[in-house]
Amino acid sequence: MPMPFIVTCDTLAKSYRRGKVQALRGVSFEVAEGEMFGLIGPDGAGKTTAFRILATLLLPDSGSVAVDGLDVVRQYAEVRRRIGYMPGRFSLYADLTVEENLAFFAATFGTTIAENRHLIEDIYTQIEPFRERRAGKLSGGMKQKLALCCALIHAPRLLLLDEPTTGVDPVSRKEFWEMLAKLRVEYGISVIASTPYMDEAAQCDRIALMQDGAFLTTDTPRGIIGSYKQRLFRVRSGRMHALLADLNEWEGTQTAFSFGEAYHVTLAPGKDEADLRAYLVSKGHADCDVSEAKPEIEDCFMALAQTSEENEPR
Repeated sequence: MPMPFIVTCDTLAKSYRRGKVQALRGVSFEVAEGEMFGLIGPDGAGKTTAFRILATLLLPDSGSVAVDGLDVVRQYAEVRRRIGYMPGRFSLYADLTVEENLAFFAATFGTTIAENRHLIEDIYTQIEPFRERRAGKLSGGMKQKLALCCALIHAPRLLLLDEPTTGVDPVSRKEFWEMLAKLRVEYGISVIASTPYMDEAAQCDRIALMQDGAFLTTDTPRGIIGSYKQRLFRVRSGRMHALLADLNEWEGTQTAFSFGEAYHVTLAPGKDEADLRAYLVSKGHADCDVSEAKPEIEDCFMALAQTSEENEPR
C-alpha cells in the first residue's frame, strides 16, 4: 500500500551560533504523494535550512523528518536515493561540460543517462546543443535546466528545489514551472519548492508562508487569499516617494507597502476611502489615484507577518 505522504515533518527545530539564531522554530507539515508544496518567504525565513535537513545534509536540533517513510537521520543513505536536490546556488562542476556533469551524476547513483533519459528528454533537448560547453559558461536559464536534469537523472520520487528560479529571467522562470507541472502529471514526482517570488506561489497545490523560522499559515493559494478580510486599496500619485512617507505618517494607515508601480494600503478601523483621499489631497497629492484592489499572496503574507510580530511577547 503506498504511503499517503511522501514527507512528514514534525516540530522541526534548528538553531545556529549556539542557539542565538533560531532558523527553524518547531515547524510541522506533510506533503502528499504527487503534490507540489511551496515554501514561500523572504531571505532568512528558514527555507534553505529546511531543505538541507530534508536532503540529509544537516542534522536538526529536535523534531523528526521522514521521506517516503524513511528517517532522514537514521536512514540517510536510502533517503538520498529517493530525492533529487537542487540547491539555491549553482552547485554543479563548472569545469565539466554539460554532458560530463550529467554522466557524473548518473554514475554516482548507479544509473546511466540512457536509462532515465525519458525523464529529462524535454528539458535536455533544450541544452543538448551546448552539451560540450563547460557548465560555468552557460547562461542562468541553461544552468537551471542542467541542474534540474542532474537532480532527475536517477529517477527520484521527490524533488527538493531551493529557490530554483532566483536570478533567472521571467521567460525561463515560466518555462521552469511548466516543466515541473509536466513531471508531476506524467511521472507522479512530488515536489517541494521554495521561492521568494510571491507570484510563483500560485503554481503550487499548497503553500506555507514562512517568516523567522516559523509557518504563518499553510493552505492552498486560493484558501490563503480567501482568508484575507481587509479592504485593500491601490494608491498612486505623481510623487511616489513622498506618497509613501505621507501614508506612513497618517494615523489612518494600517499598512502601506510597494506593490508593482503602486502602493497597497489598508486602513485603520474607522477610516474609509473618502478619508484616505481627503488626507492625500491635503498633503499635496491632488492627482492621487485610489482604487480598491484584490488581495494577492503578498498582501496575505504582509498581513500575517504583521499579526505575528504584534503577537510576539515583548
